[in-house]
Amino acid sequence: MNAITQTELHTLSNSHLDALEEETIFILREVAAAFERPTLLFSGGKDSLVMLKCAEKAFGAGRIPYPLLMIDTGHNFKEVTDFRDSRAKELGAELIVRNVEDSMKRGTVRLAHPGESRNVHQSVTLLEAIEEFRFDALIGGARRDEEKARAKERIFSHRDSFGQWQPKAQRPELWTLFNTRLQPGEHFRVFPISNWTELDVWQYIARENIALPSIYYTHKREVVDRRGLLVPVTELTPPKDGEEVVVRDVRFRTVGDITCTCPVESDAATPEQIVIETLAAEVSERGATRMDDKTSEASMEKRKKDGYF
Repeated sequence: MNAITQTELHTLSNSHLDALEEETIFILREVAAAFERPTLLFSGGKDSLVMLKCAEKAFGAGRIPYPLLMIDTGHNFKEVTDFRDSRAKELGAELIVRNVEDSMKRGTVRLAHPGESRNVHQSVTLLEAIEEFRFDALIGGARRDEEKARAKERIFSHRDSFGQWQPKAQRPELWTLFNTRLQPGEHFRVFPISNWTELDVWQYIARENIALPSIYYTHKREVVDRRGLLVPVTELTPPKDGEEVVVRDVRFRTVGDITCTCPVESDAATPEQIVIETLAAEVSERGATRMDDKTSEASMEKRKKDGYF
């Protein structure tokens, strides 16, 4: 099977990436032209790094016309936040970081218990940042293949004055014509790589030689098997009674808050090897790695209605 997939990799075309890149660049430029105060959501993860590469091509190195914004739960992987800071510095881009912990101090975020994941509470901090900087468009790296609620969403996703998404009141997007009209207090979430897949992203990373945080590639990590997910053993996610801690060769398909993001078993050390693994994957990256999406069938849609990314 491995020999077959190696052959497939050599014959796998990536010519479609040119069309995807062109569409993404068009959307990034459209945002710069249509809005007064846009920002690009930048976590240091693979999707935001692909968008950043397209933004460099759209405007030129060091000339991205909007700041980068990250909402930090305080429970992110250090490898990712360190990479985020170094990449922003390398580009000479303005990086704005707003922290869920500050919302907790203000009392706008209250945890049900100390061990509760802060991931869902990013919505509050994000809406506070939108109000603080009066952002009218937020560019995000969500893709339609990740999760069914995201598959419903338009590229230019209108949000009301409460930051809410209304799935049944979305604007049509025919012939790449986007309705960008806003009422006071409203804003858009814009997703330039909506039409990309996980495979497209990794082919593009390989083609463009995009550097990524190290945890995207194989490494040894202590984990426990919990309901079919490999939960990393950390101070925030300790093993439960009766769980066996094992060391596995793993990588992260997607990165986020430590309390809800799991790796997968893998020995892939290069983008090309990950392309091979992705060809054989039967579960989406969020379905395979995100505990917060398993709370209910509609968990992502509910969070998006509340203002989530």
